Amino acid sequence: MIRVLLVDDDPLTLELHHSYLERLEGFEVAGECTGARAAIQAVLAGADRIDLVLLDVTMPDGTGVDVLRHVRARGATVDVMAITGVRDADVVRGMVALGVAQYLVKPFTFAVFRERLEQYREFSRRAHESAGAPTQAEIDAMLGALRPAGAVRLPKGLSSETLVLVSDDVRRHGPVSAGEAAQRLGMSRVAVRRYLEHLTTARRVIRSPRYGTGGRPESEYRWKPD
Repeated sequence: MIRVLLVDDDPLTLELHHSYLERLEGFEVAGECTGARAAIQAVLAGADRIDLVLLDVTMPDGTGVDVLRHVRARGATVDVMAITGVRDADVVRGMVALGVAQYLVKPFTFAVFRERLEQYREFSRRAHESAGAPTQAEIDAMLGALRPAGAVRLPKGLSSETLVLVSDDVRRHGPVSAGEAAQRLGMSRVAVRRYLEHLTTARRVIRSPRYGTGGRPESEYRWKPD
């Protein structure tokens, strides 16, 4: 049984997520918190009784990033799934750097919630079965269990976490050039262009020439409407 701590400052959201978990096999609610400080205390006090934290990002007394920084600094290795309406690229990057297993953006349907939790359940099962020194195939299977269904394997050298950041930048600021996105994300223009070209090939963004800049036109990218 996977024991889950729910963290959200909205009582109605807590109630909704509680009801969602009750509909899923293999999960049980280990506790509920409505603030960052309470979440930190609950994780540190119940390190051996909590397997997964469903963590909100924006709370009155702190953020999900604050919670993760505190518990990681104290050595807590509990798995965390961010569940939030925040799409800010810096927040996503910070949460990923602190080890979130998933980043789920509100609002979402029960079907999406179920899919992500079932992916985590499969990841947890594989992790327990591969105790000791897992093989490369076992490691790939564990990490693959956390990928959304139908996810396409990325080209060598690209990471799914950075792809999320670049995708979010195009959605929020598009049309963008590789240089503009790189400056906002703190990455090299060459690296960002690789992600933008991958998104173009995957038909998630549309590339077009940008004129009026003098000399050879540069490419700009805009998110393709759903």
